[in-house]
Amino acid sequence: MKHLKKILLTLTVISVFTACNNDGDKADGYGNFEATEITISAENTGKLIAFNIDEGAVIKQHQQIGTIDTIPLHLKKAQLLVQKEVIASKSKGVLSQINVLQAKLKTANTNKTRIENLIKDNAGTQKQLDDVDGEIAVLKNSIRSIEIQNAPVVNELKSIDVQLQQLDDQIQKSNIVNPVNGTVLTKYAEPNEIVSFGKPLYKIADLSTMDLRVYVSETQLASVAIGQTVTVKIDDQEGMKSYDGIVSWIASEAEFTPKIIQTKEERVALVYALKVQVKNDGSLKIGMPAEMWLQNQE
Repeated sequence: MKHLKKILLTLTVISVFTACNNDGDKADGYGNFEATEITISAENTGKLIAFNIDEGAVIKQHQQIGTIDTIPLHLKKAQLLVQKEVIASKSKGVLSQINVLQAKLKTANTNKTRIENLIKDNAGTQKQLDDVDGEIAVLKNSIRSIEIQNAPVVNELKSIDVQLQQLDDQIQKSNIVNPVNGTVLTKYAEPNEIVSFGKPLYKIADLSTMDLRVYVSETQLASVAIGQTVTVKIDDQEGMKSYDGIVSWIASEAEFTPKIIQTKEERVALVYALKVQVKNDGSLKIGMPAEMWLQNQE
């Protein structure tokens, strides 16, 4: 009996000692890695002629990775160019009439000046001046009338120019150009498929730097500041692998602890979310769990 009590006492001491050590080794925050995911969609409608990416591939910004068929757009552009030439030829005929009338108007103004000088020298009559003024008025009205008739033609030419610019924009957007550096997470389309405007083509994220979203209590919040360096640890075959991280964001409002990472008793507590930026060496993945340590503890 005494031997049994001795064994129980020894186990109790070991348990207390272990519990103390575990409390000292507790991380300051737990969370999962995430990254900003961008879904790239088609900016035109047509057949996907080429689409040269694979899931997991790393692609660069401004890299062309695919093409949507542009033959219908080029045919429509050619049609508009022919239409523009036809309308422009009509406009040229109208403008030539205006040029003739403007030449006559210039001559009439010259005659008017000459007659006004003759009247000053008592060598001309008022009737001559009135006749020239009448001729000038008729010529101006004729020019104005032709310009009014030509206005719809000019507006039609402007409308065609706008349509040509829209077609050029659509042709340019038929080239699928990657907007950011990153890794292809998901591919939604394949070559030879018919895509429509707004259809998702692929999802990409920059995984070179990952964000660890963790939650800390109100008492821990005073020990955390934006720009602060912390230690991030993940599970490794040999134990725990450590990274240096920088606190990049701290929530301004408290929230209830997410149910997926805490016990039932702790879920009712209010906590603050924060993000820690960590350089990725290739081992960090989206959704991977990790620990945050405010101090690097061995």
